[in-house]
Amino acid sequence: MTPDEFRRYGYQAIDWIADYLAHPERYPVLAPVKPGQLTDALPAHGPEAGEKMEAILADFDRLVVPAITHWNHPGFMAYFANTGSQPGILGELLAAALNVNGMLWRSAPAATELEQVTLRWLREWTALPPDWFGIIYDTASLSSMHAIAAAREAADPHSRTRGTSPGLVVYASEQAHSSIEKGAIAVGIGQDHVRKIPVDAEFRMRPAALADSIRQDLADGLHPCCVSATVGTTSTTSVDPVPEIADIAEQYGLWLHVDAAYAGSLMVAPEFRWAFAGCHRADSLVTNPHKWLLTPTDCSVFYTRRPDVLRAAFSLVPEYLRTAADPRAVNFMDYGVPLGRRFRALKLWFIMRYYGRQGLANILRAHVALAQELAAQVDADPRFERTAPTPFSVVCFRYQGTDEQNKRIEERVNATGEVFISGTVLNGRYTLRIAIGNQATQRQHVQRAWDLIREAADR
Repeated sequence: MTPDEFRRYGYQAIDWIADYLAHPERYPVLAPVKPGQLTDALPAHGPEAGEKMEAILADFDRLVVPAITHWNHPGFMAYFANTGSQPGILGELLAAALNVNGMLWRSAPAATELEQVTLRWLREWTALPPDWFGIIYDTASLSSMHAIAAAREAADPHSRTRGTSPGLVVYASEQAHSSIEKGAIAVGIGQDHVRKIPVDAEFRMRPAALADSIRQDLADGLHPCCVSATVGTTSTTSVDPVPEIADIAEQYGLWLHVDAAYAGSLMVAPEFRWAFAGCHRADSLVTNPHKWLLTPTDCSVFYTRRPDVLRAAFSLVPEYLRTAADPRAVNFMDYGVPLGRRFRALKLWFIMRYYGRQGLANILRAHVALAQELAAQVDADPRFERTAPTPFSVVCFRYQGTDEQNKRIEERVNATGEVFISGTVLNGRYTLRIAIGNQATQRQHVQRAWDLIREAADR
């Protein structure tokens, strides 16, 4: 492709993106396709000879876009939002053009140092301890897996050579994300040694139950090594009592990990920092800018106050990657499983500079306010009941009927193509769930979702 051709097709692609982001509501938010539909519409085999870019772009518009569930749609309220903002997209574009691998400082000095600077800014904006080490992984699942691996290293330094010792135990609430359990599977601790601690009426981990479980495991000759607390659980956005959990972790020498993948972005607004009390005592914490900080997927920020342990768990340097030691030359490959590392910090840096802390905080405040308004409307309608507190931007509620009726309401609302909501199970009952957090979502979109829900209930 010549530079002129690239420029022409590049302008065409940018024009398409600009129009798409200006009016994503033109598309049904939930893809109206059946499994296998796109597969059957595409050729069974790749082309022997190259094709013209006009044909490729046309097929993107004709075949791929109709099979997209549009996360940038203002009616997307099913899962934690994921906004691909314009500044972030431009940062992603330039990162793709540079195409560096940030495994070593020498292999990508700008990528390495910009990541350090950007995560220092984010750490300051969120009032996290100034001495914490930060690194960007792809998703919170991988971040939490690294936390569990570091906890294993701290509890049993021989595990990296001999394998995971039998009897290591991980604790999390029964509302914790499944990634904690998957992380324990990945590092060899196993599902049988993941304790799911009961929660209280507001779906928060019960510290007394955690302490009881640890004491029982110790009495059984097992080795508790890690506890994961959550600030903003996936189903209800509940906040575990981190200060009390930190007390227990310190008493028994457990690694404390905090999963703030969804809610961590809220720390840029000081009035929400009540939810993060005690997090400064954690050994590690994860927050995902690609959830609520307008950053295109993927960008998961992992902080730890014990980078030496993380490095001890993973550093492995073959001869072909050895470089001269320099205290200012960080080699991120030493702090995790991945060797190849994309220039993820660039898009986050673009966003932080474009919006500023106050601009991002105002967007988050607006989303929380919309959720509070919706919660009040739910409370005012006697046909519905809220099934969990609404501390942030997710509202959990149900029609006061059967589980099947609530599922039918969800299906009817999603079939409109205007909004996409989800459901969960709380206290054994099916519950509707609206998650507000996309940059494009405004009051009228939330109101439309509520109107559709009420209309479906009428039916």
